[in-house]
Amino acid sequence: MNETQTVSALSALAHVQRLRVFRALVVAGPEGLTPSALAEQLDVARNALSFHLKELAHAGLVTIEQQGRNLIYRADFAHMNGLLDYLTEHCCQGGLCEVSDSSHCEC
Repeated sequence: MNETQTVSALSALAHVQRLRVFRALVVAGPEGLTPSALAEQLDVARNALSFHLKELAHAGLVTIEQQGRNLIYRADFAHMNGLLDYLTEHCCQGGLCEVSDSSHCEC
């Protein structure tokens, strides 16, 4: 992950509703969720949810798959782990970082 991708991901997550959406998708795991399920779970209007999902997808944090007439949104765990790696690597400025191997999501 590069600096531009990191800024894009952090910007997307800097909104409380998008952070909630992303967390819900992380918890849902590889099965993902439909927009209807997300809207109901988070008690958010579908048009607002659509905007937030678009921003998260643009930042590379979620993937979208068409299944029949439904869209399935999933957290992109590889991108999330790339973000964590970038932050861990660059926050320590070459010094020792006291971060365990548990900084990766094995979902």
